[in-house]
Amino acid sequence: MADAGDQPIIIKRVKKGGGHGHHGGAWKVAYADFVTAMMAFFLLLWLLNSVTQEQLEGISNYFAPVSTSDSTSGSGDILGGTVIGDEGALQGQSIPQSVSVELPQPGPPGEGLDEEDSEAEPTEEDLDERIREREEQQFQEAEDTLRRAIAEDPDLQGLVNSLMIDNSQEGLRIQILDQEGVAMFPRGSSIMNEQMRRVLTLVSRVIEKMPQDVSISGHTDATRYIDDRGYTNWELSADRANAARRALIDLGVPDTRVARVVGMADREPLLADQPEAPANRRLSVVLLRGTGQQVEPVESDDEPF
Repeated sequence: MADAGDQPIIIKRVKKGGGHGHHGGAWKVAYADFVTAMMAFFLLLWLLNSVTQEQLEGISNYFAPVSTSDSTSGSGDILGGTVIGDEGALQGQSIPQSVSVELPQPGPPGEGLDEEDSEAEPTEEDLDERIREREEQQFQEAEDTLRRAIAEDPDLQGLVNSLMIDNSQEGLRIQILDQEGVAMFPRGSSIMNEQMRRVLTLVSRVIEKMPQDVSISGHTDATRYIDDRGYTNWELSADRANAARRALIDLGVPDTRVARVVGMADREPLLADQPEAPANRRLSVVLLRGTGQQVEPVESDDEPF
């Protein structure tokens, strides 16, 4: 019989299972997510409690689909252009505002513009046309004034037919003509008579009121005039034009206004078919078109001068 002390020793190995696996770290991540979500939820509740009902509606419209939004702007007019909360911890913290611009309804062309803006800038042609129109008005007023002055002067009644005024291409032309038996200068002389000087006095007062420069020319008829010194119709017509120039300057017309003085002899007869007619002996004073520096009307009163 074997001795009890001789029995073999049996070692039993027990494999431990995962009974305590719930003590791992995965649950911590889930718990952290839960706590974060709860904090965000309570923070949202707090923020919503800090704003007004109108602001809440604005937030709702902002996140609503386009088809259900009352606003046509990108933001739905967040908070109506105000800040979140006028009281509490969020006071002063503004939300980006939407910018809206109310445009006026379209009106007729030119409406709402200043008067200067509604008118087109005048071109150079427009300005030239205005100057021409004003100058024509000047010339007409000057002619009317001169005719009325002669008609109202008893001493010049006989010279009505001696005065010819016309609006030529060159300008306003005032011509003083000889009549049969009424000569402005003695024959063959450049010394004007008193009637001629009175007419030039009226002409000078018109010229003084006008801005244009002046051209003076003398004319004779076709009767040949020559003396032993060789003095001809050329010299005679030029001397008569110069005599008129000196008279106008003495009467107050500035010398700088005289653009030219010429003697034409018989080269430009008024009556070409009657070369020796008295009317061909004349003095022509022209207010030159386009030479005025300013455009001012001729003053016309009951008493022109």
